[in-house]
Order: sequence, then C-alpha cells, then structure tokens
Amino acid sequence: MRGLKDKVVIVTGGGSGIGAATCKRFGEEGSVVAVFDVNSEAAAASVAAVRSTGARSEAYVVDITDQARVNAAVAQVERDLGPVDVLVNNAGWDRGGNFLDIDRALWEKIIAVNLYGPLHMHHAVLRSMNQRGRGRVVNIASDAGRVGSSGESIYSFCKGGLIAFTKTLAREFARKQITLNVVCPGPTDTALFRDFCGEGEYGDKLRSALARAIPFGRLGQPGDLPGAICFLASDDAAFITGQVLSVSGGLTMAG
Repeated sequence: MRGLKDKVVIVTGGGSGIGAATCKRFGEEGSVVAVFDVNSEAAAASVAAVRSTGARSEAYVVDITDQARVNAAVAQVERDLGPVDVLVNNAGWDRGGNFLDIDRALWEKIIAVNLYGPLHMHHAVLRSMNQRGRGRVVNIASDAGRVGSSGESIYSFCKGGLIAFTKTLAREFARKQITLNVVCPGPTDTALFRDFCGEGEYGDKLRSALARAIPFGRLGQPGDLPGAICFLASDDAAFITGQVLSVSGGLTMAG
C-alpha cells in the first residue's frame, strides 16, 4: 500500500490477537511500529515478529486507562522513533453478562479500557498531528457498537461511543488533512473472544453457533483485519474519513 513505508505507527493492544497481526503487517509494509501493551512479554514477542520482517519496532508497556502514563509513553515514542504518523486504537477488554446482572465495578473497568483508553490516546497523539497538518487514526470498534450484541451492553455502549467520537473528530480535523476511520470486527477468534465465550460445552456451542450465523461459515481470524486497517492508514485512503467498515464475513451488512 502506498505511503506506509517509514511511517511511525502506534498500535495499542499490539501484543496479541488483532493487534499483533496488525503490527506485523505494518512491519511488512515498511512502517516503524511502536507496540503498546500492558503485557511486557506479549509486547516483546510482537516486536520480535515485526523485526523479523526487517522493520524497526519498539515495545512500550502502557496501561491506556492511565492518562499520565499514556502521555509519557507517546512522548517517549516521539523521542525514540519520531513524530507519530498513524495511531491504531486496538486495545479492548470485555466480560459478558446481562445488563441487570452486572455491577458498577464491571461497568467502570469496561469503560476505562474501551472508552477512556482511546480518549487518552487521541488526546496525546492528535496534538502533534494537528501541528504538523497530517496523520491517520484507525479505531477498532466492533459490530456490537453498530448493531448491538446480547450480553455486551456496556461494551456496545463503549464501541458505539467510539464510532460517534471518531465521526466527530473526523469533521474537526478534516481541514488539517487528518483522517479518522473505524474498523468493526465481527466475532473474531482471539483470546478476548474465547474468554468472553468461556470454556467447556457452553463455550463450544456458542462459538459454533456464531460460526454458523456468519455467511462465510467461520469465525474471523486476527489476520483478517490488518489489510483493512493498513488500507485506512495508507495514502490509498487519503480521501476517506469518518467511515465505518465492518470486517465480519458478512454477518452484518447494514450501511
């Protein structure tokens, strides 16, 4: 894809799943990749995978729910690697449950990671992008934020908010030639998804039911996402902003 070589990219939640696959793909495109993750070992493994492509990469242990730590980490990236050209807000966390059965403590944890985390990242990165008059942001939301998902009320609340937030900032920053877009994965076979489904017979049945509901007849895999993410970060998508792309094997087809 055009325009990704030597660009400095931050990927949150870059140590595993969709994030790790995305980091490696940016490496294959010749980007310089900053891997943000709370798990130092996972971040290091992702960095090794990126470096195996011949690209430069560094790991940063960051809890995105802590704004001060986010600000410090972004500043460190700019000292180590240069100004940030691309931000991919991928980190997320969820725990299933019917709305009336979950308590405020769980709400706050889900909101802290999925809503405040991206808010902190945007605030830290967009200031420099705004000064330079260029940049790309790709937010990883979820089809749960577009069409809802049973047992994921607070997660859907966050992801729907992230979609609306992205569209608003896309309008605010358009004159600075900064694009902001959203990729919405459908059910994707990651550690987070497996944790949500649970183990044993119930988890197996839920995964099988979801696979049957998807027109492609299978769950998404982490490797299904990076192409869409890198496209929206590239010069090939320079005139695309404020858009939402579902990568779900056809499970949702609403415009």
